[in-house]
Amino acid sequence: MHNETKTIALKYLLPHPDNPNRMGKANFAKLIRNIQRTGRYEPLIVRPHPQRPGYFQIINGHHRHQALEKLGYKTAEAVVWDVDDAETDILLATLNRLTGSDVLKKKLALLKNLTSRMQTAELAKLLPQTASQLERLTNLRLPTAPAKADVEVFATPLMFFLNSGQLKTVEEALSVAMKNRPEKTKAAKKAAALTEIARHFLNR
Repeated sequence: MHNETKTIALKYLLPHPDNPNRMGKANFAKLIRNIQRTGRYEPLIVRPHPQRPGYFQIINGHHRHQALEKLGYKTAEAVVWDVDDAETDILLATLNRLTGSDVLKKKLALLKNLTSRMQTAELAKLLPQTASQLERLTNLRLPTAPAKADVEVFATPLMFFLNSGQLKTVEEALSVAMKNRPEKTKAAKKAAALTEIARHFLNR
């Protein structure tokens, strides 16, 4: 796969019609603010357009392209890949989905460093988290020593964010699954209930 970085006029960059990735309005606004604030962005990934000579088809970077248009940019930095339709479809399905996960301790340290230099409200305009989520994360205290547990059982933290509708559904399901649980603490009951729900889903 030949890679070539070029500066291309935005009008010659066309979105791929089968791009499945969508970004919410809040995160799109944050993307715009980040580019506006720094003038930096990750180069788009494109290929020569298969039907329109002289044009390029966007494989990765559709939202960056839209953000640059809104900010009045005339050109964008792009990496040109010479790939066929089959390879393009694979890339469309993977480039926005193959991601790692944060190491909680390092993520918290990073957020605390950021909040020491910027107000939480300002950071929330740039980061994926809301102001209240940032406050909860920066106030989170990790245990300095492992919690007491059975020799072969160790607790693993699980963190994710839910909207109000999702939270209501999860809490209702947990309240049902937690009834008559033998575990001694509420946290242990929730963990066992969540596992029971997951096991029920897998065994359907």
